[in-house]
Amino acid sequence: MPQAVSTRPDAKETLRLILASLDDMKAENTVTIDLTGKTSIADAMVVTSGRSNRHVTSIAESAVDGLNKAGMKGIRVEGKKNGDWVLIDAGDVIVHVFRPEVRAFYDLEKMWAGVGARRQKPA
Repeated sequence: MPQAVSTRPDAKETLRLILASLDDMKAENTVTIDLTGKTSIADAMVVTSGRSNRHVTSIAESAVDGLNKAGMKGIRVEGKKNGDWVLIDAGDVIVHVFRPEVRAFYDLEKMWAGVGARRQKPA
């Protein structure tokens, strides 16, 4: 009997695709927070910054395009119109793309500090 074929990437592959896209788009100060076993909302959260509203929007669009090309469906995006803070819900991975001032105001990394945030090393 043939094995079932899944076209949806798992959490690790989703995270890899997102981080590669953020790196390609020159996102800044990217932090990954491992949520596995700590909450039911997702397995990972990524927080990153863009230099301007347009950069934030472009980073988010690139990440969503890459996930769509990898076969992901049902990705939800909020905040693209303003470009101050774009939230991408990719199921197993949640991505927050901020302008630096907005990121400093909300300080999500501090809120999740006890969970295990780690800064991405440049490639």
